[in-house]
Amino acid sequence: MTQTICLFLWLLSCGPKTGAPTAVTMTKTPRAISAASTGVQNPDLAQLLEEHWEAMMSRWPTWATQLGDHRFDHRLPVNTPESWDQVRSGTDQWLKRTLSIDKTALNAEDAITLAVLQNEFESAKATAVCLTERWNVAPVNNAFSTMNGLAQIHPVHTPTDGANLIARYKAIPDYIDGAIASLEQGKAAGLLPNQQSLARTIEIIDDELSRMPKDWALLRPVHDPHPDWSTLELSIFKEDAHATVRDLVRPAFIAYRDFLHGVLLPVARPADKAGIGHLPNGAACYAASIRRETTLSLSADEIHQIGLLELARIHAEFSVIGQRVWGEPDKKALFQRLRTDPDLVFDSPTAIHQKAIDALAKAKAAMPKWFGILPKTDCVVVPIPDYEAKYTTIAYYRPPTPGGAKPGEYFINLSAPTTRPRFEAEVLAYHESIPGHHLQIAIAQERHGLPAIRRHLRSTAYVEGWGLYTERLADEMGLYTSDLDRLGMLSFDAWRASRLVVDTGIHAKGWSRARAIQFLSENTPLASNNIDIEVDRYISWPGQALAYKLGQRAMNKLRAQAETSLGEAFHLPSFHDQILAVGAIPLPALQRHIDRWIASTAK
Repeated sequence: MTQTICLFLWLLSCGPKTGAPTAVTMTKTPRAISAASTGVQNPDLAQLLEEHWEAMMSRWPTWATQLGDHRFDHRLPVNTPESWDQVRSGTDQWLKRTLSIDKTALNAEDAITLAVLQNEFESAKATAVCLTERWNVAPVNNAFSTMNGLAQIHPVHTPTDGANLIARYKAIPDYIDGAIASLEQGKAAGLLPNQQSLARTIEIIDDELSRMPKDWALLRPVHDPHPDWSTLELSIFKEDAHATVRDLVRPAFIAYRDFLHGVLLPVARPADKAGIGHLPNGAACYAASIRRETTLSLSADEIHQIGLLELARIHAEFSVIGQRVWGEPDKKALFQRLRTDPDLVFDSPTAIHQKAIDALAKAKAAMPKWFGILPKTDCVVVPIPDYEAKYTTIAYYRPPTPGGAKPGEYFINLSAPTTRPRFEAEVLAYHESIPGHHLQIAIAQERHGLPAIRRHLRSTAYVEGWGLYTERLADEMGLYTSDLDRLGMLSFDAWRASRLVVDTGIHAKGWSRARAIQFLSENTPLASNNIDIEVDRYISWPGQALAYKLGQRAMNKLRAQAETSLGEAFHLPSFHDQILAVGAIPLPALQRHIDRWIASTAK
């Protein structure tokens, strides 16, 4: 799973890559224009890209900071209900301009770029019905966690950086007020968060509030060394940071927590009504979310059946390897042993950390044989912060800063080590780092001949489909240490197949939270704590879990098509380069690109 403060396209109230911002007065710089329309030949498309990218950076200043555009480092996104209405109304104008461009006049690369834009705007228009910011509160999507993570994405190298960070901290109360106002609108309209995810979010906030402010994540930059600063500059920064967090931020977080606990929790959706089908316009929201996250035109019923078929195939593989490892082909007995054998879990946070480092090193060494294009930017292993670890997933990836000032980061959860299976550690590392997310995302960022939207805006089905594709590729590469680690690979594949069943079950078929947990328990060997967190993630992020398996299936289909069509002319590193060189584009656009490559190669 990738994370750039929040996770990709669903979380309207957290992330910069959803919904089209309204047009703004342009204050273009040569750098911004060049990055936005690099390589684009059609002048109308180039102009649209430049205006849209400028609007994106202005609307989402924290994302701009992550991408190395520091013009807005002193600002937070505007988070009022009116701002979200403006985002939605602005989508129509962006879409009209996109549709007005003559597709027949575009070369192949410009056609891909236009497809990316059109998919983004059409998806944003369709998912406008969801009104996500009015009800979606979860551990991965809430105003507290978004603000509490500012110090991780805002570099503090100079006194000006420090002053900008303080300015952002001073804007947190307004951001929190905006979030509360939107949630109040939702409550009035019957748009309510689910109870379990809301309760977990309150736990996260309570955990941080229980600490002394000096120990908060927001004040970590104060404790970093700043050898080039004068004594006076450092003193001012520390004093301002402590005073702002104590006098402004903490009261805002308390108000947010009290609103969630006192106003929303008593009326939140119970566990037996977890899905968004129980919300007004929930069915339309889920259909639009499926299209957005997968970029495919599939119904919930079709996806549900695909998941069941995939599970049957994977369970048969479990029997084969289970027989080899322990002489145990029975799925139920095999899952029970994988889940309960004390010899199969880690015994310390250090052991988890070291295993992640070793797996990443092994993958780095193997890359040149399997890929022609390799990233210049490094990837490193980073522990998930303590305040977040108890409530979040087992791992995630955060992209590098464009230009390589900060490497790609494979964040690994070191909490509760005796619940972390050793046999899943390698597959997890290969998905999140190399050859998975880091390889794909770092290469996309380094494709300087592509316009910015294709270097940085990411289709979930492509990104997560590639990550899941590489879990099997890692076996071809000889990266798994043993058959036990291959059972981990199958565990993860069964997990992603089960998501197709569980996500559609929850949101389209009315499944309860308990039924979803039971299904995952019966069909995967995942640990119980992971299952609980995963189900709550699906509940609060409808459709996103579908992207992994459907994206993987698309990648496998493209590879099979190329192998069959090209025969002896097929070269796997070249195929991988074609997948990775275009950026994270919608799956139909990727299909057209590979079709052209096959035809060209065949000639």
